[in-house]
Amino acid sequence: MNVFDITAYGAVGDGARDNALPIQKAIDACAGSGGGIVRVPGSGTFMTGPFDLKSRVELRLERGSRILANPDEMVYTKSAFRANMGEGSIWIGGENAERVTISGEGTIDGNGIAFMGPEEKAAYALKEFDTFDRRPHVLTLVNVTGLEIRGVTFGNSAYWCVHLVGCTDVDIHGIRIDNSLKIRNSDGIDLDHTRNVRIRNCVIASGDDCICFKTRREYAEFGPTENVTVTDCTMTSTSCAIKLGSENVDAIRNVDARNCIIRSSNRGIGIQNRDEGVIENIRFAHFTIEGRLFDDVWWGKAEPISITAYRRKAAGGKDANVRFAPGQMEGRVGAVRNIAFTGIACTSENGVFVGGEDGKISDITFTDVRLAVEKATHYDGGQYDLRPSDTVGLLHAGTHGFCLMNAASVAIHDSSVRWGARTAPYFGAAVHAERVQGLTLDGFAGEGAFGDTPPIATAHCTKVSIG
Repeated sequence: MNVFDITAYGAVGDGARDNALPIQKAIDACAGSGGGIVRVPGSGTFMTGPFDLKSRVELRLERGSRILANPDEMVYTKSAFRANMGEGSIWIGGENAERVTISGEGTIDGNGIAFMGPEEKAAYALKEFDTFDRRPHVLTLVNVTGLEIRGVTFGNSAYWCVHLVGCTDVDIHGIRIDNSLKIRNSDGIDLDHTRNVRIRNCVIASGDDCICFKTRREYAEFGPTENVTVTDCTMTSTSCAIKLGSENVDAIRNVDARNCIIRSSNRGIGIQNRDEGVIENIRFAHFTIEGRLFDDVWWGKAEPISITAYRRKAAGGKDANVRFAPGQMEGRVGAVRNIAFTGIACTSENGVFVGGEDGKISDITFTDVRLAVEKATHYDGGQYDLRPSDTVGLLHAGTHGFCLMNAASVAIHDSSVRWGARTAPYFGAAVHAERVQGLTLDGFAGEGAFGDTPPIATAHCTKVSIG
């Protein structure tokens, strides 16, 4: 296989000069010859502005190599979301390509703190901008077929790290993403209108979602995100470790995630529908989830599992202005259905939450889900985070083992709730259910948090079966 060393095209690993032109020359020469390896040698830091990957090119980072994002925000001129200029730019890009590979034992460093404001207690401040937020996404690939990312370390992203749009046949394995836990929007992997994906044996730490499934409006022509497996990954997030939504204008479906560890996260697994697309046929199995509360700047309230379906605020709200279709004035939300959790062990400051608008959430099954709820931080609890929605931001409803609100066909099998020694006055029932049509509990073990608290509390529920 042909090898194209970036230093042969003038790249210098002094950490000071911008190497975008020689890196692009090496990539173009590789693609023009029919494909091969673009080699980043294992000594030096190659600072660079934006460049694009192309078909049949393998970008190989040798051990000890480092590609560093240019800290000059003015070199970033292409929006990550087309006409929407307010959510970051593209650093390493690529579009309409096939058989693209990123490999090796080197590091791709987004230089994230260089693009942030001052460090505050809970997070870095965001810099103000007029129309274009130039914070670079580390990797944005659009309409790539046959993508493999293996071995490399990504880090210090100023915005989303690995953003895949309209991609097909993707294999991500053995990578590490090490983002700052204090940089907002620093997602790990975002699958956007992307299908036939395997993510395995990865370690991800991120201030925002570690692995996120989306179908954004800016790329609606690419269809659903579907047919995805996630296995043997370890994740830590100041927000949500695995999230489905909230931007979802098409469908997210056929997802199987198993054998994963979630550590010290503000929310473990979040299914968060806020737009008209559906979320369906989702399976989570054999997870260990450790949750804790963080500052309100981060979404989540230590829910190990959260399943919600609420429409966005009406037109005029900041979020709606960029999420709604042209001419749309009111939010719409699609269904969340056929979701199953099996063999989940949770330790957190909050319990499982399920809630949505009328008729939107159905067929939710928990089997062998074991919850241990205990106070661990100084942050206020007793809340569930419904942001962004047209109902309420933070719902004050107490902390229950399972809090179920407005859903249909919910089953809890062979599961348990245990309260730890450190309690809070807002701790409540093992199961609290309101307006659930079809609730089944069998093989369930759990008491109320206090002696006078009922283990199971229901209100306005129908077809309740407790065995």
